[in-house]
Amino acid sequence: MNIKVKLELASGQSMEGMPLELLRDGKVIGRAKVPAGGQMAFEAPSGAGQLAVRVDRSGGKA
Repeated sequence: MNIKVKLELASGQSMEGMPLELLRDGKVIGRAKVPAGGQMAFEAPSGAGQLAVRVDRSGGKA
């Protein structure tokens, strides 16, 4: 399953390099770092469940 994500902050700040996780029912099924431009795709295993994206902004660029 291919999941495409585009990440943007309303403030216009870059999210480049920040850790990103794809979760299914609260369990991590994919990890990546946000690329320049904020557009990325995950190749996730097929399966049923609720998907979510989590970004850890605590250690990224401000």
